[in-house]
Amino acid sequence: MSSSKDKTPVVLQVLPEMETGGVEVGTVEVASELQKHGIKNFVASQGGRMVYDLDKLKVPHFTLPLKSKNPFTMRRNARALEKIIRDNGVNVVHARSRAPAWSAYWAAKRAGVKFVTTFHGTYGLGPWGIKKIYNRVMTYGERVIAISNHIKNHILQNYKADEAKIRLIHRCADIERFSPAAVTQERMINKIKEYNIADDKPVLLLPGRITRWKGQHLLIEALAKMKNRNYYCIITGDSQGRQHYMDYLEELVRKYKLEDRVGFFGRYSDVPALMMIANVVLSTAIEPEAFGRISIEGQAMGKIVVASDIGGTLDTVVDGKTGKLFKSNDAQSLADALDWALGLSAAEAEKIGKAGIENVRANFTKQIMCGKTIEVYKEVLGE
Repeated sequence: MSSSKDKTPVVLQVLPEMETGGVEVGTVEVASELQKHGIKNFVASQGGRMVYDLDKLKVPHFTLPLKSKNPFTMRRNARALEKIIRDNGVNVVHARSRAPAWSAYWAAKRAGVKFVTTFHGTYGLGPWGIKKIYNRVMTYGERVIAISNHIKNHILQNYKADEAKIRLIHRCADIERFSPAAVTQERMINKIKEYNIADDKPVLLLPGRITRWKGQHLLIEALAKMKNRNYYCIITGDSQGRQHYMDYLEELVRKYKLEDRVGFFGRYSDVPALMMIANVVLSTAIEPEAFGRISIEGQAMGKIVVASDIGGTLDTVVDGKTGKLFKSNDAQSLADALDWALGLSAAEAEKIGKAGIENVRANFTKQIMCGKTIEVYKEVLGE
């Protein structure tokens, strides 16, 4: 087994599963960058579709029931992880979620290696804060990575964590994929046909799961309050069985007579092409997002981003320069922000688009995120 005094990291990332989502994407991004740097690394999870991405990178994956919250299963997982650590010379264990973090923590302690965690969200505290006991494992890392200032503040306000060991490392946009130059005319034409978009109206785009906290209803109410009526709004995303909320949204559209200006679409693909045909990319959450990738992906595409003034968005959108922040859960404020965005001249819109691209390339690339993460690994090993 490698000693923690060995300055070259050998990393095991641990998470519940490899299906889809921000945690999984971040895991693959870090694994990819570690491989590029010649750093030996592994991933352990319950498995899922994104194991294929690890296979392409030639990053070994260990399949364990790490999504389970059963204490006996968690203990068995700890023993299995300890064996993986010892057999493969792992010297840094990086946990990305609570249930597997307990197993990873026990395993790292027994194997005598370094333990790092990432807070990917604000975990529920439960009645009288009882779940803090379960959540607290995420503060046991020798370094605790917070993905935004919103998450960092959540950690400090709710857990007795030492601020000195918290490292702020923002999530990222894949600027090779989210780049205007990377989207072909053919891909854009396909999206225009798929969404039946007229070429004589500015396009407003709200991508994301159809769920109340994402604020689709707020957007519809704001559209009804706008002074500018020349637009087409695309609301796209999976309702994941939330039919009652979907019915409510459609009812709001009929109530405000917006049928010819609002289109609902289900699951979406080729997000860069979809953003490329939009004039404004929206993030309308009524509850704070831990980070909010849509805001930086929209900026990376050179689009005007209109977003709620809460959560991780406060770290990513420069109000008036790369987009517009509106007062959260305030339909009139959102309407005013949209009127502002659509009222910009072509030169003003281009200036904001360029500023957004520069903002992402300077602060929110995969290379920056992964580089800072590797520095954390080296930092704990250097102690």
